[in-house]
Amino acid sequence: MLDKKSLSERDICSKYILPAILQAGWDSASQVREEFTFTAGKIIVRGDKAKRGPTKRADYVLYHKPNIPIAVIEAKDNNHSLGDGMQQALEYARSLDVPFVFSSNGDGFLFHDKTNSTGTIETELTLDEFPSPQELWKRYRVFKELSDENEEIYTHEYYSDPDGKTPRYYQHIAINRTVEAVAKGQNRALLVMATGTGKTFVAFQIIWRLWKSGAKKRILFLADRDVLIKQTQINDFKPFKSAMTRIQHRQIDKSYEIYLTLYQSVTGNEDNMNIFKQFSPGFFDLIVVDECHRGSVEVDSQWRAVLDYFSEATHIGLTATPKETKTVSNIDYFGEPVYTYSLKEGIEDGFLAPYKVIRIDIDKDLEGWRPEEGKQDKYGKTIKDRIYNQKDFDRNIVLEQRTELVAARVTEFLQKTDPYSKTIIFCEDIDHAERMRQMLVNMNPEEVQKNDKYVMRITGDSPEGKAELDNFIDPEQRYPVIATTSKLMSTGVDAQTCKLIVLDQTINSMTEFKQIIGRGTRIKEEYKKLFFTIMDFKKATELFADPAFDGPPIQIYEPGDDDSVVPPEPDDDTELDEAEDGPGFDDFPEDEEGEEPGEGEYEEAEKRKKKLKYYVDDVPVQVIGERVQYYGHDGKLITESLKDYTKKRVSKEFTTLDDFLQNWTEAEKKAAILDELEERGVLLEALAEEVGRDYDPFDLICHVAFGQPPLTRAERANNVRKRNYFGKFSDTARAVLEALLDKYADEGIVNIEDINVLRVQPLDSLGTPVELISAFGSRDDYLSAVRELEEELYKAA
Repeated sequence: MLDKKSLSERDICSKYILPAILQAGWDSASQVREEFTFTAGKIIVRGDKAKRGPTKRADYVLYHKPNIPIAVIEAKDNNHSLGDGMQQALEYARSLDVPFVFSSNGDGFLFHDKTNSTGTIETELTLDEFPSPQELWKRYRVFKELSDENEEIYTHEYYSDPDGKTPRYYQHIAINRTVEAVAKGQNRALLVMATGTGKTFVAFQIIWRLWKSGAKKRILFLADRDVLIKQTQINDFKPFKSAMTRIQHRQIDKSYEIYLTLYQSVTGNEDNMNIFKQFSPGFFDLIVVDECHRGSVEVDSQWRAVLDYFSEATHIGLTATPKETKTVSNIDYFGEPVYTYSLKEGIEDGFLAPYKVIRIDIDKDLEGWRPEEGKQDKYGKTIKDRIYNQKDFDRNIVLEQRTELVAARVTEFLQKTDPYSKTIIFCEDIDHAERMRQMLVNMNPEEVQKNDKYVMRITGDSPEGKAELDNFIDPEQRYPVIATTSKLMSTGVDAQTCKLIVLDQTINSMTEFKQIIGRGTRIKEEYKKLFFTIMDFKKATELFADPAFDGPPIQIYEPGDDDSVVPPEPDDDTELDEAEDGPGFDDFPEDEEGEEPGEGEYEEAEKRKKKLKYYVDDVPVQVIGERVQYYGHDGKLITESLKDYTKKRVSKEFTTLDDFLQNWTEAEKKAAILDELEERGVLLEALAEEVGRDYDPFDLICHVAFGQPPLTRAERANNVRKRNYFGKFSDTARAVLEALLDKYADEGIVNIEDINVLRVQPLDSLGTPVELISAFGSRDDYLSAVRELEEELYKAA
């Protein structure tokens, strides 16, 4: 008779759990997914290196249809109780947004029913009592309040890509919740998804399902940047083929079903306003508003006029940064989000890149600068006598040596890491962006001589710079490498390989800050882009500490009886105040061709700015503070010292030094403890940079967390040699251990634990791995000798 207790978890799955599922009527090909991995594994940054952590994987996910998951099953071997997997299964169910949860050890099932349809949440079932697909689907529909007559809408499958691209788990949730809301008659819906999580792909799948099911026949997709429309049309929306058109050149053709256009194409002046009025108010069934945090949320905006005109249509808003101030509100218009997937969630799942921050403080920024009486700028203009500080620099007054210092620190960072790391420098305005470009050109003469597009200003007034935007965001194109900009690249720019974001711009808007940070959050592993760095010269990253940065959107706008706009109060989350220095060049809207206003408008704006700016070239500046901050375990920046943070994190895992030493000694592989600590947020590589790179992680932890005097790896290796520990081994075995000891002194403990170390220098010169292992007797004897070597290394002196 088969001893169930001796079976592995996978044996329990194949011999008991899967047969019970199939016996209940579930189709193995279309309704059952085994060992379903749904996250990519959080990226853990180690100094200048990064690696992925473990993924999340459910033993079974059950589907009504391929796009509708409804149940999760977590399995354990038979040495566990029936419900031992339930808490893990509930966590996965929350992530996957499914209501039915099962745990099993092969004897039966513990069934957790979030719908509470029978009045009992958890029930024990025998293997023969596993519910059928029909039973769970019936409960699901009641729970979701889905009617029979609309079943074709909410069950219609997503577009099946020939290349095999399918929605990620959170995209499934966003699509399903929106389609279900529309099927139930909801006419406005809001999706909040962090930059880089595929909002446009989600929009396409929503439109596809509603269009193919016949629920919506004519659809309008609105965006506010020409580049967004182009990217959408040729990429995510490509399957619409001949049913799709783009409104441009003020030409209307009513024979299509899917329309894409810029807000600016149908608003902005009387001619444009007449364009959308060529359609009847009931022409469109569905309007999808991309980046809806922009003009569409303002009650009296011309963009809003488009939505009001097509008020009979269903309106769906997409944004990474919902705007909630005392004057404007996404929630007031679209309603509470049907789904939110935050930056923190994206980073934790491994779909978005984490970041580290280099905060640089400049003396004149913090202390201020006051000109002496009668002081003139470089053009002979007498400087108004007052104290100028961080908010003034590059807006009202230019300290040219400050620009030089910023450019020098950016250059130094790139030369130390990778001179070809794509970099965006956000400046106060176009004048600042141009001066920064010139300074970087002069500081990188060798790179500029190789290609004069190494540094480029990409702003709204520069046709040459804008023409290079596509090359900047194309991973295959090396140039441009550094882009100086103001506002043009703060949103809608899919810079997948951007590794450095430089903030030399005063940012008063949380919306704008989140959009700027979003330029770096995309991952491109094949180009070694797993994380990015933010270099902050203007204290902008203090906004990371604001609860509004990655918290749920909360409506604070209170519409009056006439729904009129309330005048903004000081310190509101409004866009940058340009009252003092006139409109920024990048603030001019594009027309339907994506073109900018005429030169005359830019010249007038430039004159207004230059009249108000002083240019000073003889005031020295210096860095008075610099701090590196890392993305922490809780999703917040580590603001305390790295030593204090490490001590706190280690103490949560090991209460005393003896506790740590016992775990270290008993660990079969030390790498397992180090990996676990790093997954808990202990940044050993960064700590080594601060404390000393010659120390073993063991000594870093003992020293920083428990106050023990550290030994370098070389000192530990020498202590082993002094003990004449190798005398009992044969000549070949002794040579192997001595080489491993040298390897430890150079590289640390992790590398010598890997048996593949026998294939690399200098051990490969001693013989083949088989020959070297045979010198110890057997593979187990070799591994035992390595563990004994580790004991000698960490033995008290």
